[in-house]
Formats: sequence, C-alpha cells, structure tokens
Amino acid sequence: MAAHLLEWLNLAVRWSHMIFGIAWIGASFYFVWLENHLDRRAPRDGLAGDLWAIHGGGIYHLEKYQLAPPRMPEKLHWFKWEAYSTWLSGVALLTLVFYLEPSLYLLAPGSDLAPWLAVAIGLGSLALGWLAYDQLCDSPLGRQPLLLGIVLFVLLVAAAWGYSEVFSGRGAYLHVGALIGTIMVGNVFRTIMPAQRALVAAIEAGRTPDPALPAKGLLRSRHNNYFTLPVLFIMISSHFPSTYGSAWNWLILAAIAALSIGVRHYFNTRHRSQQFAWTLPAAALGMLCLAFVSAPRHEPAAASAPVEFSQVQAVIAQRCASCHAAKPSSPLFASAPAGVMFDSDAQIRQQATRIKAQAVDSRIMPLGNLTQMTEAERALLGRWIAEQAQPIAP
Repeated sequence: MAAHLLEWLNLAVRWSHMIFGIAWIGASFYFVWLENHLDRRAPRDGLAGDLWAIHGGGIYHLEKYQLAPPRMPEKLHWFKWEAYSTWLSGVALLTLVFYLEPSLYLLAPGSDLAPWLAVAIGLGSLALGWLAYDQLCDSPLGRQPLLLGIVLFVLLVAAAWGYSEVFSGRGAYLHVGALIGTIMVGNVFRTIMPAQRALVAAIEAGRTPDPALPAKGLLRSRHNNYFTLPVLFIMISSHFPSTYGSAWNWLILAAIAALSIGVRHYFNTRHRSQQFAWTLPAAALGMLCLAFVSAPRHEPAAASAPVEFSQVQAVIAQRCASCHAAKPSSPLFASAPAGVMFDSDAQIRQQATRIKAQAVDSRIMPLGNLTQMTEAERALLGRWIAEQAQPIAP
C-alpha cells in the first residue's frame, strides 16, 4: 500500500509541476512575443508602443508605457505565482524521486558516496549556484550581456560535468534542470518582482521611477527566456536513456542546450529579420549528429555457442523481474515501472529492444543496479538480442 500511495503522490506532484510549468513558460513566451511585436513607429506620448491582436473571436488593443502611466490602475495583474508554484512543485518532485531513495535514482551504480551526502551535495549546489549567478549578474560582467551569457553557459556545462561525476546520469540531468530552475525563480523573487514593486511604489508616491531597476529585471527576464528550452528538454530527458545514459551525457546535454538556445534566439528575433533562420536547420543537423555519435558501439563478439533462451530467462528472473512483473516483489513499486513486465517468454522477447537500450547499451537498468547485474550478464543479453536480430538462413 505504501508503494501505491507513493506512486499516486508522485503522479499528483509531477502533474502539478507540469501544469505550473506550462503556465510560467507560456506567460514568458507570450510576453517576449508581445515585446517583440509592439508597433514603435509613432507611439502616443508616454508609450513605448502598442499592438493590435485578434484571438478567441475578439480584437485586443495592448499598450506598453515607456516606464509607467501617470496614475496606477486600480487593478494591476502580476505574474509571479506561476514561477513560485513551478519551483516548489519541482523541489517536491526532486525530493520524492531522488532524495527519499537516493540509491535508487540519484546515485550511480556502485557509488561509494553516502546517500545523505549525495542529498546534501544536490541541495547545496542549488543554493551555491544561485549565489554565484547572482554575483556574476551584479558584477561589471553584467553590463556585457553577451559575454555574461557565454560565461554562464560555460559554468552550467561545468556543473553538468560535476553532477555526472557524482550522480547517476538521470540524477545529473535533473539537477542541472533544478539548478537552472532555481536561478530562474530566484530572478523572479529577488530581482524582477522587487523592480516591479519599486516601479509601482514610485508612481503611487509621485516620484520619478528609477530606470535602472527595470533594466536589471529585463536582463534577468531575458536569461529566463533563454533557459526555457534547455529546461524543457531536461524535463522529458528521463524517457531517453541514450542521452543521460551515455558516458558523455554532460557533453550531449551541453550540445542540446546550445542548439535549443540558438532556436530560441531565432524566435526572439525573427520579427526584425530572418538572419538567424539558419539556426533551425543547424539544430536539426545537430540532433542528427548527436544521434550518430551517441549510438552504442560494440566490439564484435568472439565466436561462441548461441545463447539459450533459458539463460536469458534466468538473468531476467534474478535481476529484473522483482520490479517488472504484474505483481512486483520489490517494495519500491506497486506496479511494473512503465508497464514493462517480464512474466512470460513472449513479454521478454517483445521487450528485447528496450532491454538492449536500458540494460546493455546505457546500463541504467536495473535501477541503481540494486540487483547486482554483472557485466557478463549484460554481455549475454546483448549477444542474445543480436542473435534475434539476425536473419534466418534459407
């Protein structure tokens, strides 16, 4: 019953995190689009520009002030809870998946790191990462946005490498995502919202607002915008073991992040020109290259007797079936993870491709290698799957 309740708690938190994330990222995308499409040719006094749009059967007229209106409106809509809710639900999910059972998903198989220390490294790195980022933005480097962006990218790649050295591939990826998410929500809580409150307070008090604060908030908001696509990839990365399960997982993540930043830049600038349209085919080509270089390489096996299916059954029964069964014997799961079951010969044969990807190529299964699958057993499974793929001689 405990495993069943934990599964539904995981579902509720994960679903909430996705819903909040859609609201936050959707608002971010919309306001960037809005900013980029303002008509600035002959704005009315006090305005930076305006925009006409049609949606849902109605026509909208939106205006942006250069700084603020002479009088604050009675109702002013703020955008903050989407960010806070996304981060809070993300931390809850991080705790449920990685911190309650660190040896299951967080630690790499065979790691000597104490579980409590792994959790401390994970949480501590999020706090230190935000502090380092905040100091860099407030330093003289903050006045050179492009150089600052390059430095931040290099530091995040270094963080990905560091995580991959102490955590499992999946744990490393999700902690990079958590680090970026912490930076993003820190920007909202510590910089963007205070700047907006100061702007409103100055207008209400009849003072001239300080333009430096909104400019600072704009820089952090721009960072958040470019962070979104890498974070979205990390959110779905657990479905693709060829990325986080690779020996070069941190470099694959860096490459995908660079490609997605390029794509985001195109959509941020295409209203002015199409000079960055090349980023779209470049991203497609880059993904094809990553698929090629991440493909598993296996040395040809020495000639040996064909693998008997009974040998495969024995390995699966000992190393995999405690979780992947209609009624798992493992207390960690109330039902088979991802619905994958090995209760029958047909089910094992049907899942041969998945077994190869997860247990042979990327070695991410069994989880945390809790059942101690050996390299010889992985090689045996690989040989059997290769034999199944060979055409039958006439």
